Amino acid sequence: MKIYNLGRRLAGRHTIHLLAFAESKKDLTYQSELEKVFDSVTFVYQPKWRSYFNSAINFLRSEPFQLAYFRSREMHKTLAEFIETHEIDVIHTQHLRMSQYTRNMKQYPRILDLPDAYSLYWQRREQVERPLLNRLFDKLESKRVIRAEKVLYEYDMALVCSVEDRDHLLGLHKGSNVRLLRNGVDLDTFKYKNHDYSRDQTLLFTGNMDYAPNVDAVTHFVKTLFPEILKQHPQTRLVIAGQRPVKQVLDLKSDKIEITGFVEDLSEMYDQGDVVIAPLRFGAGTQNKVLEAMAMGVPVVCTDIGFKGLEIESGEGVIHAPQDAEFVKQVVGLLKSEDLRRRVGQKGLDLARHKFSWDGISRELEEHLNVVVSKGD
Repeated sequence: MKIYNLGRRLAGRHTIHLLAFAESKKDLTYQSELEKVFDSVTFVYQPKWRSYFNSAINFLRSEPFQLAYFRSREMHKTLAEFIETHEIDVIHTQHLRMSQYTRNMKQYPRILDLPDAYSLYWQRREQVERPLLNRLFDKLESKRVIRAEKVLYEYDMALVCSVEDRDHLLGLHKGSNVRLLRNGVDLDTFKYKNHDYSRDQTLLFTGNMDYAPNVDAVTHFVKTLFPEILKQHPQTRLVIAGQRPVKQVLDLKSDKIEITGFVEDLSEMYDQGDVVIAPLRFGAGTQNKVLEAMAMGVPVVCTDIGFKGLEIESGEGVIHAPQDAEFVKQVVGLLKSEDLRRRVGQKGLDLARHKFSWDGISRELEEHLNVVVSKGD
């Protein structure tokens, strides 16, 4: 989504080529739409069974499973052939997982867009109480990621989406080439529609519901926090909206909890929500669900994950609630006060328009690209 939104805004001023993995036949059907943005689109098809096989044999290796999952001779070959036949000024590599393909292309100006500190993600994941096997795997992957992350200093510049992630990387790896490129929100897709602040019962959680931090967040919320909220505000209901819900999420369904699955237009869900919750216990970077809610004028309650990187004060669209008891208190406070919902929501809307618009963020990326290109001249 980030590359698509940035590409849409840079396309009119630059020639942009996209090389990407396709993990299903359905992915391949999007080529014609992507070609409306990018000057060329090249897919390397790698079915998930192949990625799962790569991961299975990776216990014998020392690289992170995230890189192993995306290991592909075909991608190496396709990229090399593309570079030989096109005039390229700069290479923008998205995510640590793709660094294995461009780390040695030192003849070109290069940016590595992480976009968050993956080592911070695993560090936080280790701190959450989970089954023993999960914690052992987390510890193994965390060590591997820290080693692999040092590749950022082989690039002319590395980008992350929050000050928190930037400071973590600079402290961990001791360097100076890490810069900030915030996540943004598409204000056309998530367009404010005169939100109805009189409603006081629907909590909304959005996100891909097979993503571990999201699964953990809603499971913990439903089992630990939601019962306390219902005691104080009995008419409350929870909507969990997002594609690919796993069984652990589906099992949460009740007369008070709706599981939607894939939603064609997520902006409609925000418009129907009264308070958006982001009770994540591990992760890194900033959360799309938070930025999207702000753009729709809907108040958010958020843990440390997704809040600290925003560089805002609590109450400016998002109320910060790092602990369980505080989270319950702030959610109930919003549900019981139309005035508070309106004030918090409107402050978030203003910030989304002036700080998190993709238009401004794309100009910042353009500046970063010009800097690394000028270094190579």
